[in-house]
Amino acid sequence: MSGTGRTGGGDGRLGSKLSGLAVAIGCVLFLGGFAWAAVVYRPYTVPTESMTPTVNAGDRVLAQRVDGGEVRRGDVVVFTDHAWGDMPMVKRVVGIGGDKIACCEKDGRLTVNGVPVAESYLQAGDPASAADFTAVVPKDQLFLLGDDRRSSLDSRVHLEETGQGSVPRSAVQARVDAVAWPLGGMIGRPQAFAALPGGVSSPGPLKLQLGAMAAGVVLILGGAVYGPVAARSARSKRNEQEKATAGAR
Repeated sequence: MSGTGRTGGGDGRLGSKLSGLAVAIGCVLFLGGFAWAAVVYRPYTVPTESMTPTVNAGDRVLAQRVDGGEVRRGDVVVFTDHAWGDMPMVKRVVGIGGDKIACCEKDGRLTVNGVPVAESYLQAGDPASAADFTAVVPKDQLFLLGDDRRSSLDSRVHLEETGQGSVPRSAVQARVDAVAWPLGGMIGRPQAFAALPGGVSSPGPLKLQLGAMAAGVVLILGGAVYGPVAARSARSKRNEQEKATAGAR
């Protein structure tokens, strides 16, 4: 009987250890992913409808802290510039230093260095701009437009100013990766700019961080459930073995 008791107790202790290990690993994954996201990302509230339909006024977005030098065409960025009112603004980068931005070609599309850009993020049927314009982006500057070209006050409004409506790369504070609330999912990189020199930026680590947190939650819950279940199973097995031994006497 003593040997049987040790076997059942060993099963219970093993289950308890596995449960504790799963919870510990889960806590590391969840807290590590959360801390990583808190360092890399910053929440912003979109102030206007100028980026509709990509993001709407009042949406809470998660923006990756990046240096302006990392920004590529197609990125949705948060920036602050004195000429734009010294407040955080959210716009899309359509041109970088050296680019000639023009609108509109015969199909109503924006052109970058003479190449038409199919901007799939615009409202269906809308032209790239209601009024034609041309601008040459100075070195280390960015040309920015809202996705709602009918209402957005963007680089087109500042064409007569120094830099033809562009802002310095240093004005960029972050790059928007996702709509956090209401839940809207990830904001992808538009492939329309991928063929241009420099291509598009790589996705941020948000999916990996969320995956780590989700895996952590699963392990924590699974470990918390497994421990009591394993202990109960070990007790039941031990009781059955004890009854079988007693019956054999």
